[in-house]
Amino acid sequence: MTVGRIALGVEYCGTSFHGWQSQANGGTVQDAVESALREIAGRTVGVICAGRTDAGVHASHQVAHFDAPVERPLTAWVRGVNSHLPDGVAVRWAQPVAEDFHARFSARGRRYRYLLLNRPQRAGLWHGRVGWFHGPLDLAVMQDACGRLLGEHDFSAFRAAGCQAKTPVKTLWRAEVQQYGSMLVFDFEASAFLHHMVRNLVGTLVYIGKGAQQPGWIDELLQMRDRKLAAPTFSPDGLYFRGPIYEPHWGLPDPDDDFLDGMLK
Repeated sequence: MTVGRIALGVEYCGTSFHGWQSQANGGTVQDAVESALREIAGRTVGVICAGRTDAGVHASHQVAHFDAPVERPLTAWVRGVNSHLPDGVAVRWAQPVAEDFHARFSARGRRYRYLLLNRPQRAGLWHGRVGWFHGPLDLAVMQDACGRLLGEHDFSAFRAAGCQAKTPVKTLWRAEVQQYGSMLVFDFEASAFLHHMVRNLVGTLVYIGKGAQQPGWIDELLQMRDRKLAAPTFSPDGLYFRGPIYEPHWGLPDPDDDFLDGMLK
């Protein structure tokens, strides 16, 4: 028996976790969240997230839902749960939702950001939280290449071998790269993403930025649909899941990760 469905907004640094999805040996964000919820609910609670992240990948606005087995004030699902969570993961908000809301299937899109430190020296302060490339990169040609990714395409060239998506055809609404000093910021929004798709896109854009390929290489890769022809998968360190996109009628908070912008400017 449940007393209602609750949606949670969760942020985490993925450096010390083995990804989101629960595993037999533990150490995942889902394991940590479910354990903390159990302390508040007094019984086992299962959570479903909007987008599973790999080991080392971060989230500024993960959304998950669970069916509460007991009545608790919303503060208990936030401050109470946070008191039982390990460092690096925190619940930001909790909100009742309709029984037909599903964190994953109700989302009409998702957002990702990749932070890439572009300087000769590796990261110190940003260790584990940014990707890194030591050589100079041409911002203009990478921006040209990003524009070629927009729209509906077969993204097989950027799909991990173990990807379980039913189709490689996705619609990319946003593909941008901006520069803030020595930091390059890649932003992607799409109807859905394939496994490792963003990290594979970033790796390919870096190849173009360093002059190993021209922007038109993107067009060739999309046409050829062969993962072996594209660049290697880039590090998970700089990847942030910025949250799912829901229709307004669900009434959920919008992603609020402006701190990332503020730290860069």
